[in-house]
Amino acid sequence: MDFKINDFEGPLDLLLHLIKESKMDIMNIEIEVITDQYMNFLKEQEKMNLEVSSEYLVLASELLEIKSKLLIPNNKLDETVEEDPREELINRLLEYEAYKNITKVLQEKELLRKDIYTKYPENINNYIPEDKEIHSDVSLDDLIAAFQKYYQRQIDNRPLNTKVTLKEISVTSRRSDIKRLLKTKKRLSFRELFPVVSREYIVATFLAILEMAKNRELTITQNDTNDDIICEVVK
Repeated sequence: MDFKINDFEGPLDLLLHLIKESKMDIMNIEIEVITDQYMNFLKEQEKMNLEVSSEYLVLASELLEIKSKLLIPNNKLDETVEEDPREELINRLLEYEAYKNITKVLQEKELLRKDIYTKYPENINNYIPEDKEIHSDVSLDDLIAAFQKYYQRQIDNRPLNTKVTLKEISVTSRRSDIKRLLKTKKRLSFRELFPVVSREYIVATFLAILEMAKNRELTITQNDTNDDIICEVVK
């Protein structure tokens, strides 16, 4: 079980708080001042749990030891550089501060993660309406093959002199044209739907046929592999 004194996680947390409150440089701690503050804080605490107080008292004894080392003058005659008695404590404080900062970031990310909801993947076919399928005994491959054969025949049979037009052919306009034809004839061969030989016209017509089949505006049938593909208005 974890115990806290005034919301401090432990003695290092308390010491770090006192250093920041005093606006000290953590790399150059004023041990005498900070030790007095630390000891005063402990004296003000009443009815402390024995286990918790022992953790704080251990650090208190370390601070007093460092303070005494800094107060005792160095009378050595050699030029050997003495280690700063605060060095180990400073390293521990820096390590604890880094750990505390990382913990804060992780807590923030945990709060953000709670706002994210996920679900297991599902079969998308469950959400596709049945009436959006192409209802036909002719596959898309059959249509593409017929389209390629027709297009190649038109290229082979086209006149040498052709006229270039800038008129744009849209899928919507070709759908309207095909609907009008089907109202009159009810039944058309695939080739009858391509009276104009141009790349734009043929592509727009082909896409219009596929869209109409998908929307069940016409049906596409073929009795035999080499027979014409027949488009009929849906009754």
